[in-house]
Amino acid sequence: MIQKTENFQAQFSGFFNTPHLFKSEILGMQPFIKTLQNSFVFNAEIKSNIRLGQRVERFVAAELKQFSDIEILAENLQIQRIKQTVGEIDCLFLNDGKPVHLEIQFKYYLYDVSLGITEIDHCIGPMRRDSLNQKLEKLKNQQLPLLYGNDTKPYLDNLNFKAEDFTQHIYFKAQIFVPYGQDIEFNTLNNDCIYGFYFKYKDLLTFKDCKFYKPKKTDWLLDINPNVGWQTYDEILPQLNIYETENYSPLLWLKFKNGEITKCFVVSW
Repeated sequence: MIQKTENFQAQFSGFFNTPHLFKSEILGMQPFIKTLQNSFVFNAEIKSNIRLGQRVERFVAAELKQFSDIEILAENLQIQRIKQTVGEIDCLFLNDGKPVHLEIQFKYYLYDVSLGITEIDHCIGPMRRDSLNQKLEKLKNQQLPLLYGNDTKPYLDNLNFKAEDFTQHIYFKAQIFVPYGQDIEFNTLNNDCIYGFYFKYKDLLTFKDCKFYKPKKTDWLLDINPNVGWQTYDEILPQLNIYETENYSPLLWLKFKNGEITKCFVVSW
């Protein structure tokens, strides 16, 4: 079923406003940071049940189509070998007539200085199941090289291109959350990607005077605003207690008594 909901535009706006994580080359990979001056109305059709990552891919495609000098050749190209999918190429397009292979990422990372020694080492997923290091390694060693695989050649032949014709870029946006009460400044990562903080369940009482809102996963993209269904500490605590027993780390919005609103994660580790 394809449908439009009021949240799609808000989700797109939150995605659009999120900065790129890298402003220059990272591990030999070039970021694609060509930027529109202004946002626009997102009116593409989306299946209402697609996951956040797929939603972001649709948003990026819509953004690329706003550039007069970009022509999309293929999106979400499923590379198959004997009826089995061996990988996916996110986007192939012409940028001012020059072929580009683009791989797309949108991530949420928590900054844990106990991990490794570099800023990249310190970025871990909310559930500690994935890391920025792992994602960059996968991009560099699996996703980008897929363009040059034998299984991809027939798809490129249909487009009348060779793999060697393409330059490769990564489109990598992220929202980063730092430990509560700490001021952190990046040198490698984009400081504008700091979107809030995180704290542990045992520190929940610190925020007992706040109002809480827990968006659904696809609404993690939303920019914060005051017009949501806020809950008091006592109202949301039973739900958070369940999450703690499940070792789940949700994204929350917090509204302080002075009216300030921020995004945060509460973590079980």
